[in-house]
Amino acid sequence: MQLVTTTLQDFSLEELTVFVSFFPRPKLFFTSAALWALFAVLFWIFAGERLGAYFGLPPADPNVPPVIGVGVFVTKAYIWLYIYFAAFVAVFASFWMWYAPHRWQRWSILGSALIIFNTYFTVQISLAINEWRGPYFNLFQQALTTPGSVSAAEFYWQNVLFAGIAFLYIGLSVIFTYFTSHYIFRWRTAMNEFYVAHWSQLRHIEGASQRVQEDTMRFSTTVETLGVSLIQAVMNLIAFMPLLAQLSGHITEVPIIGQIPYSLVVLSIVWSLLGTLLLAVVGIKLPGLEFRNQRVEAAYRKELVFGEDDETRAEPLTLTELFRNVRRNYFRLYFHYAYFNIARSFYGQADGLILDVILIPSIVAGKLTMGLWQQISTAFGQVSNSFQYLVTAWPTIVELISIYKRLKAFESVIYEEPLPEIDQHYLQTQAEAR
Repeated sequence: MQLVTTTLQDFSLEELTVFVSFFPRPKLFFTSAALWALFAVLFWIFAGERLGAYFGLPPADPNVPPVIGVGVFVTKAYIWLYIYFAAFVAVFASFWMWYAPHRWQRWSILGSALIIFNTYFTVQISLAINEWRGPYFNLFQQALTTPGSVSAAEFYWQNVLFAGIAFLYIGLSVIFTYFTSHYIFRWRTAMNEFYVAHWSQLRHIEGASQRVQEDTMRFSTTVETLGVSLIQAVMNLIAFMPLLAQLSGHITEVPIIGQIPYSLVVLSIVWSLLGTLLLAVVGIKLPGLEFRNQRVEAAYRKELVFGEDDETRAEPLTLTELFRNVRRNYFRLYFHYAYFNIARSFYGQADGLILDVILIPSIVAGKLTMGLWQQISTAFGQVSNSFQYLVTAWPTIVELISIYKRLKAFESVIYEEPLPEIDQHYLQTQAEAR
């Protein structure tokens, strides 16, 4: 936990090379982006959505049945949302392009906004599929309980509606995966150029070549993955929490506890927090071990590289000792990951059963239709998965911490700060060896 806390403190530095190379004035940029996004969301909730009516694009009428299928994304309410999002992005991007011009500003500002929009749209597709599940499975239940009451044409049409949503999702997924790959490589290019410009200072750091060649790509990829996952978790909460609160009205009681208001919302939060706390405690040692694993591997690899050009290096005894360090650290990793994976697997299996257990009293009381059960299952899963962000992202966070701590040595050299303790230890060991 101390390692994680220390690393988070490192991320609060005014200028991080991993960010300053790609984003303008990172600390101020991300702070202003968060505040601007919060303002945009609040303004939308309290006024922005209704503002569309003045332009002939009113919000959806709650008394009118929702549009089922891909057509929902071209309704007036959605068209106004697209305009609203584009306007707020344009204002934010224009300010930063004027205030702090940056070589990579089109990718770092507009590219990031496009990734956020795609994340939001993906959540909306999930909502559209959930809306489709209700009438489809109610139709399914009616066909099973009352033979002949549902025509084959009705089922075919429902499948056509689903196919439209699914094909839209697949098409956008392919396009944005392609775009995101370019976005990540541009970020890597920005970091690479920054470090190469300071190569004369950095070349003496252990594993400098690997850090520039490999860790920059891994860092940009991992940050993008975690960032998108976090944004998606927040958007899922915003989208599905009200729906889950509404669906809670169909739950008559909860086993052992009985009746509680907004039962599905309360139980999803409690269950997710328990899982997050469990995995955080069980996996507390993993960040340090992952970081050390990269170091012992780098030391072994570097000695082998030296041995290619210098016959006095990479002697058997030296290599044996270095590989012994590799083996020792891997065995420790295997041990700690073993009980971490046990805890994670048990929680995952229990997570698949918890909702069914909660719904048993309502099911036996005949309060749920098949369509409602499907909608509750999806909404509960989306909300609980969002609250379980740390549970699902913990291994990736561990990897990010270990990568960043390797790149942190570069910042120390560039900004003339003391090297991280583990790098000082390595230099001391090398000096003693000489």
